[in-house]
Amino acid sequence: MTPNPSILAVGRALPPNAVDQETLIAALSAYWGARHYNVERLAELHRAVKVGVRHLALPLAEYPALDSFQRCNDAFLRVGADLGEAAVRDALDRAGLAPRDVGHLYFVTVTGVSTPSLDARLANRLGLAPGVKRTPIFGLGCQAGASGIARASDALRAFPGQVAVALSVELCSLTLQRDDASVTNVIATGLFGDGAAAAVLAGGERPAAPGAPRVLATRSVFYPDTEWVMGWDVVDTGFKVVLSAKVPQVIEANIGRDVDAFLAEHGLDRAAIRHWIAHTGGPKVLEAFRRGLGLPEAALARSWASLRDVGNLSSASVLFVLADLLDSGEPRPGDLGLLAAMGPGFSAELVLLRW
Repeated sequence: MTPNPSILAVGRALPPNAVDQETLIAALSAYWGARHYNVERLAELHRAVKVGVRHLALPLAEYPALDSFQRCNDAFLRVGADLGEAAVRDALDRAGLAPRDVGHLYFVTVTGVSTPSLDARLANRLGLAPGVKRTPIFGLGCQAGASGIARASDALRAFPGQVAVALSVELCSLTLQRDDASVTNVIATGLFGDGAAAAVLAGGERPAAPGAPRVLATRSVFYPDTEWVMGWDVVDTGFKVVLSAKVPQVIEANIGRDVDAFLAEHGLDRAAIRHWIAHTGGPKVLEAFRRGLGLPEAALARSWASLRDVGNLSSASVLFVLADLLDSGEPRPGDLGLLAAMGPGFSAELVLLRW
């Protein structure tokens, strides 16, 4: 049998505009405070998400000029192309491959739109082969980084001699709804950051690099009638966040059952998993994930560290956590890992890995 696809490398890119949480609290308090918003509550909500620093697509002083959806989206295309290119180049360099080696490009985002999609612009900038198969995916939100890896590995089972890249570009700060002082929007302005990540996968007929995990299996889980839990309302000023307070409840009620069923199909249980690679959804989401699976606090240490260091990067977050694990050199041959993310739908994506 042909070996399973492998993840050769993960590359990352962050915009240079790093801003600590207290600076952002001050800037938003100055704006919303003039409109009689309870700025003490804003600070309380921002500090509660346990994010220390976030990287912004633009310098902080340039955000007041983004007074329309078009201007925000134009910034997404400009900055997103730069970050996407940097992430893919970083990943390919780490994998020892060139852009023309890429046979499939899966591009995921939920923070900007265009036709042609950003991956087409990147095909030119990177010098990808004319025969590259592009698949842009919009709307999966936070789970899309895991979904990109899953869909790329699916394709490589059909084309085991080829290479695929799963790219996430998320510029969450450009979706700010400046006149929405709801608790949901305030939490979002304290939680989400900007960044890009790219995973390079190789089909089973290609040699796997030392330390590269193989994708043993994937599982998608859709929860019927839960579309109200998370997503966007598309309004005149762009993307207005939908984020129910019941997100942690949905996760805690379902994740254990779904993970157990997935693992059981492969003769495994939770105790077999050494590495948990979880999306950095926020403190309540990470706690719900941990409780739902009965994990010790240390199991999600990398997710907590990523949340603190860069915030929730939507679909790119789980790829950042995976990159941290790969860079650590901690996994040993034979180790099993589970990569998991949840997002709008409401739905989940699970990816089983073996080193």
